[in-house]
Amino acid sequence: MATYKKRGYKPKDREEEQRLGEQESTTAEVFSSLDEGASRTEEWVSNNQNYILGFIGVIAVALLGYLAYDQFVQKPKDIGAANELYYPQQYFDQALNATVEKDSLFNLALNGAEGKYGFLDIIDEYPGTKAANLANYAAGMAYLSMQKYQEAITYLGNFSSDDEVLGAMAKGGLGDAFMQLGQPNDALGYYENAFSLGNNKYTTPRFLYKAGVTALELNQNDKALQYFQRIKDEFATADEARTIDAFIGMAKSGK
Repeated sequence: MATYKKRGYKPKDREEEQRLGEQESTTAEVFSSLDEGASRTEEWVSNNQNYILGFIGVIAVALLGYLAYDQFVQKPKDIGAANELYYPQQYFDQALNATVEKDSLFNLALNGAEGKYGFLDIIDEYPGTKAANLANYAAGMAYLSMQKYQEAITYLGNFSSDDEVLGAMAKGGLGDAFMQLGQPNDALGYYENAFSLGNNKYTTPRFLYKAGVTALELNQNDKALQYFQRIKDEFATADEARTIDAFIGMAKSGK
Protein backbone atom coordinates (compact mmCIF):
# COMPACT_ATOMS: atom_id res chain seq x y z
CA MET A 1 0.00 0.00 0.00
CA ALA A 2 1.42 3.40 -0.99
CA THR A 3 2.49 5.72 1.83
CA TYR A 4 1.30 9.31 1.73
CA LYS A 5 4.26 11.56 2.32
CA LYS A 6 3.47 14.94 3.89
CA ARG A 7 5.48 18.04 3.06
CA GLY A 8 8.64 18.13 5.20
CA TYR A 9 8.22 14.53 6.26
CA LYS A 10 11.45 12.81 7.34
CA PRO A 11 11.85 9.05 7.19
CA LYS A 12 12.21 7.28 10.53
CA ASP A 13 15.14 5.14 9.47
CA ARG A 14 17.30 4.21 6.52
CA GLU A 15 15.02 1.40 5.40
CA GLU A 16 12.05 3.73 5.15
CA GLU A 17 14.15 6.31 3.36
CA GLN A 18 15.14 3.69 0.78
CA ARG A 19 11.50 2.59 0.29
CA LEU A 20 10.29 6.14 -0.23
CA GLY A 21 13.02 6.74 -2.74
CA GLU A 22 11.94 3.69 -4.73
CA GLN A 23 8.34 4.90 -4.72
CA GLU A 24 9.38 8.32 -6.02
CA SER A 25 11.40 6.67 -8.76
CA THR A 26 8.46 4.45 -9.81
CA THR A 27 6.10 7.42 -9.85
CA ALA A 28 8.51 9.40 -11.95
CA GLU A 29 8.80 6.53 -14.43
CA VAL A 30 5.00 6.27 -14.73
CA PHE A 31 4.61 9.99 -15.42
CA SER A 32 7.49 9.85 -17.85
CA SER A 33 5.84 6.96 -19.69
CA LEU A 34 2.54 8.84 -19.82
CA ASP A 35 4.27 11.93 -21.17
CA GLU A 36 6.01 9.87 -23.83
CA GLY A 37 2.71 8.19 -24.83
CA ALA A 38 0.97 11.54 -25.04
CA SER A 39 3.79 12.94 -27.12
CA ARG A 40 3.64 9.99 -29.53
CA THR A 41 -0.16 10.40 -29.84
CA GLU A 42 0.20 14.11 -30.51
CA GLU A 43 2.90 13.38 -33.08
CA TRP A 44 0.71 10.78 -34.83
CA VAL A 45 -2.26 13.18 -34.89
CA SER A 46 -0.03 15.94 -36.21
CA ASN A 47 1.41 13.74 -38.95
CA ASN A 48 -1.98 12.34 -39.97
CA GLN A 49 -4.28 15.27 -39.35
CA ASN A 50 -5.03 15.67 -43.06
CA TYR A 51 -6.25 12.10 -43.25
CA ILE A 52 -8.27 12.46 -40.04
CA LEU A 53 -9.89 15.68 -41.17
CA GLY A 54 -10.54 14.17 -44.58
CA PHE A 55 -12.22 11.14 -43.04
CA ILE A 56 -14.37 13.32 -40.79
CA GLY A 57 -15.22 15.44 -43.81
CA VAL A 58 -16.34 12.39 -45.81
CA ILE A 59 -18.64 11.30 -42.98
CA ALA A 60 -20.05 14.80 -42.61
CA VAL A 61 -20.67 15.16 -46.35
CA ALA A 62 -22.33 11.73 -46.50
CA LEU A 63 -24.59 12.55 -43.56
CA LEU A 64 -25.55 15.93 -44.94
CA GLY A 65 -26.11 14.37 -48.34
CA TYR A 66 -28.44 11.76 -46.88
CA LEU A 67 -30.39 14.36 -44.91
CA ALA A 68 -30.64 16.61 -47.94
CA TYR A 69 -31.74 13.72 -50.16
CA ASP A 70 -34.37 12.65 -47.66
CA GLN A 71 -35.66 16.19 -47.17
CA PHE A 72 -35.52 17.54 -50.72
CA VAL A 73 -35.80 14.43 -52.91
CA GLN A 74 -37.34 11.44 -51.15
CA LYS A 75 -40.07 13.22 -49.17
CA PRO A 76 -41.37 15.25 -52.15
CA LYS A 77 -41.17 12.05 -54.20
CA ASP A 78 -43.26 10.17 -51.63
CA ILE A 79 -45.83 12.96 -51.56
CA GLY A 80 -46.03 13.11 -55.35
CA ALA A 81 -46.40 9.33 -55.63
CA ALA A 82 -49.11 9.25 -52.97
CA ASN A 83 -51.07 11.94 -54.84
CA GLU A 84 -50.80 9.98 -58.08
CA LEU A 85 -52.06 6.82 -56.35
CA TYR A 86 -55.48 8.31 -55.69
CA TYR A 87 -56.63 8.18 -59.32
CA PRO A 88 -55.99 4.49 -60.16
CA GLN A 89 -57.17 3.44 -56.71
CA GLN A 90 -60.65 4.72 -57.56
CA TYR A 91 -60.85 2.45 -60.62
CA PHE A 92 -59.47 -0.47 -58.62
CA ASP A 93 -62.15 -0.06 -55.94
CA GLN A 94 -64.86 0.22 -58.60
CA ALA A 95 -63.61 -2.97 -60.26
CA LEU A 96 -63.75 -4.88 -56.98
CA ASN A 97 -67.40 -3.92 -56.51
CA ALA A 98 -68.46 -4.24 -60.16
CA THR A 99 -70.45 -7.13 -61.58
CA VAL A 100 -69.69 -6.33 -65.24
CA GLU A 101 -66.76 -4.79 -67.10
CA LYS A 102 -64.42 -5.58 -64.24
CA ASP A 103 -61.46 -6.11 -66.57
CA SER A 104 -61.96 -2.70 -68.20
CA LEU A 105 -61.86 -1.02 -64.80
CA PHE A 106 -58.80 -3.00 -63.78
CA ASN A 107 -57.08 -1.94 -67.02
CA LEU A 108 -57.81 1.69 -66.23
CA ALA A 109 -56.37 1.19 -62.76
CA LEU A 110 -53.25 -0.45 -64.18
CA ASN A 111 -52.57 1.87 -67.12
CA GLY A 112 -54.28 5.13 -66.20
CA ALA A 113 -56.32 7.38 -68.46
CA GLU A 114 -56.90 11.04 -69.32
CA GLY A 115 -53.27 11.87 -68.62
CA LYS A 116 -53.40 10.32 -65.15
CA TYR A 117 -51.00 7.66 -63.97
CA GLY A 118 -52.02 4.06 -63.42
CA PHE A 119 -50.41 1.65 -60.99
CA LEU A 120 -47.80 0.59 -63.54
CA ASP A 121 -46.76 4.21 -64.16
CA ILE A 122 -46.36 4.84 -60.44
CA ILE A 123 -44.20 1.74 -60.08
CA ASP A 124 -41.94 2.93 -62.92
CA GLU A 125 -41.83 6.63 -62.08
CA TYR A 126 -41.63 6.48 -58.29
CA PRO A 127 -39.46 3.46 -57.40
CA GLY A 128 -38.62 3.08 -53.73
CA THR A 129 -41.69 4.95 -52.47
CA LYS A 130 -44.47 3.59 -50.29
CA ALA A 131 -46.96 4.39 -53.04
CA ALA A 132 -45.01 2.31 -55.56
CA ASN A 133 -44.94 -0.57 -53.09
CA LEU A 134 -48.72 -0.38 -52.67
CA ALA A 135 -49.09 -0.09 -56.44
CA ASN A 136 -47.25 -3.42 -56.77
CA TYR A 137 -49.83 -5.02 -54.49
CA ALA A 138 -52.80 -3.51 -56.31
CA ALA A 139 -51.36 -4.37 -59.74
CA GLY A 140 -50.74 -7.93 -58.65
CA MET A 141 -54.29 -8.32 -57.34
CA ALA A 142 -55.70 -6.73 -60.52
CA TYR A 143 -53.81 -9.19 -62.71
CA LEU A 144 -54.92 -12.06 -60.48
CA SER A 145 -58.56 -11.04 -60.95
CA MET A 146 -57.95 -10.80 -64.71
CA GLN A 147 -56.50 -14.33 -64.67
CA LYS A 148 -53.08 -13.11 -65.79
CA TYR A 149 -51.23 -15.22 -63.28
CA GLN A 150 -47.62 -14.70 -64.31
CA GLU A 151 -48.05 -10.93 -64.12
CA ALA A 152 -49.76 -11.33 -60.74
CA ILE A 153 -46.77 -13.31 -59.46
CA THR A 154 -44.35 -10.64 -60.69
CA TYR A 155 -46.04 -7.70 -58.97
CA LEU A 156 -47.14 -9.45 -55.80
CA GLY A 157 -43.61 -10.78 -55.47
CA ASN A 158 -42.30 -7.19 -55.53
CA PHE A 159 -44.61 -6.12 -52.71
CA SER A 160 -43.54 -6.17 -49.06
CA SER A 161 -45.39 -5.27 -45.90
CA ASP A 162 -45.14 -5.73 -42.13
CA ASP A 163 -48.92 -5.53 -41.88
CA GLU A 164 -50.20 -9.01 -41.05
CA VAL A 165 -53.39 -8.67 -43.07
CA LEU A 166 -52.00 -6.98 -46.18
CA GLY A 167 -48.88 -9.13 -46.13
CA ALA A 168 -50.98 -12.28 -45.78
CA MET A 169 -53.25 -11.24 -48.66
CA ALA A 170 -50.23 -10.77 -50.92
CA LYS A 171 -48.76 -14.16 -49.98
CA GLY A 172 -52.17 -15.78 -50.39
CA GLY A 173 -52.57 -14.12 -53.78
CA LEU A 174 -49.28 -15.64 -54.85
CA GLY A 175 -50.58 -19.00 -53.66
CA ASP A 176 -53.74 -18.58 -55.73
CA ALA A 177 -51.71 -17.68 -58.83
CA PHE A 178 -49.45 -20.71 -58.50
CA MET A 179 -52.48 -22.93 -57.86
CA GLN A 180 -54.09 -21.72 -61.09
CA LEU A 181 -50.85 -22.44 -62.95
CA GLY A 182 -50.93 -26.04 -61.73
CA GLN A 183 -48.11 -25.68 -59.20
CA PRO A 184 -49.73 -26.81 -55.94
CA ASN A 185 -46.45 -27.34 -54.09
CA ASP A 186 -45.53 -23.69 -54.62
CA ALA A 187 -49.08 -22.65 -53.77
CA LEU A 188 -49.01 -24.56 -50.48
CA GLY A 189 -45.79 -22.82 -49.44
CA TYR A 190 -47.33 -19.39 -50.00
CA TYR A 191 -50.55 -20.29 -48.19
CA GLU A 192 -48.49 -21.45 -45.23
CA ASN A 193 -46.51 -18.21 -45.32
CA ALA A 194 -49.78 -16.28 -45.43
CA PHE A 195 -51.35 -17.77 -42.29
CA SER A 196 -48.00 -17.68 -40.48
CA LEU A 197 -47.76 -13.88 -40.74
CA GLY A 198 -50.25 -13.31 -37.94
CA ASN A 199 -53.22 -14.66 -36.06
CA ASN A 200 -56.45 -12.90 -36.90
CA LYS A 201 -59.99 -14.00 -37.68
CA TYR A 202 -59.85 -12.74 -41.27
CA THR A 203 -56.75 -14.01 -43.06
CA THR A 204 -55.64 -16.83 -40.74
CA PRO A 205 -58.63 -19.18 -41.19
CA ARG A 206 -58.86 -18.27 -44.86
CA PHE A 207 -55.36 -19.42 -45.67
CA LEU A 208 -55.40 -22.30 -43.22
CA TYR A 209 -58.34 -23.58 -45.22
CA LYS A 210 -56.63 -23.09 -48.59
CA ALA A 211 -53.47 -24.70 -47.26
CA GLY A 212 -55.48 -27.66 -45.95
CA VAL A 213 -57.30 -28.21 -49.26
CA THR A 214 -54.03 -27.97 -51.18
CA ALA A 215 -52.34 -30.37 -48.78
CA LEU A 216 -55.20 -32.85 -49.40
CA GLU A 217 -54.61 -32.57 -53.13
CA LEU A 218 -50.93 -33.36 -52.54
CA ASN A 219 -51.86 -36.35 -50.33
CA GLN A 220 -50.31 -34.63 -47.31
CA ASN A 221 -53.23 -35.68 -45.13
CA ASP A 222 -51.54 -35.23 -41.76
CA LYS A 223 -50.74 -31.65 -42.62
CA ALA A 224 -54.25 -31.06 -43.96
CA LEU A 225 -55.78 -32.47 -40.77
CA GLN A 226 -53.59 -30.20 -38.65
CA TYR A 227 -54.76 -27.10 -40.56
CA PHE A 228 -58.44 -28.08 -40.57
CA GLN A 229 -58.37 -28.94 -36.88
CA ARG A 230 -56.87 -25.55 -36.08
CA ILE A 231 -59.77 -23.84 -37.85
CA LYS A 232 -62.23 -25.91 -35.81
CA ASP A 233 -60.44 -25.21 -32.52
CA GLU A 234 -59.49 -21.55 -32.94
CA PHE A 235 -61.87 -20.05 -35.52
CA ALA A 236 -65.20 -21.78 -34.94
CA THR A 237 -67.18 -18.69 -36.04
CA ALA A 238 -65.29 -18.18 -39.32
CA ASP A 239 -66.97 -18.95 -42.65
CA GLU A 240 -64.33 -21.62 -43.26
CA ALA A 241 -65.48 -23.50 -40.17
CA ARG A 242 -68.99 -24.19 -41.52
CA THR A 243 -68.00 -27.34 -43.40
CA ILE A 244 -64.75 -28.02 -41.59
CA ASP A 245 -65.95 -31.31 -40.07
CA ALA A 246 -66.35 -32.77 -43.55
CA PHE A 247 -62.80 -31.78 -44.45
CA ILE A 248 -61.48 -33.18 -41.18
CA GLY A 249 -63.22 -36.46 -42.07
CA MET A 250 -61.63 -36.45 -45.53
CA ALA A 251 -58.19 -35.86 -44.07
CA LYS A 252 -58.65 -38.65 -41.53
CA SER A 253 -60.02 -41.15 -44.04
CA GLY A 254 -57.10 -40.58 -46.35
CA LYS A 255 -54.53 -41.43 -43.69
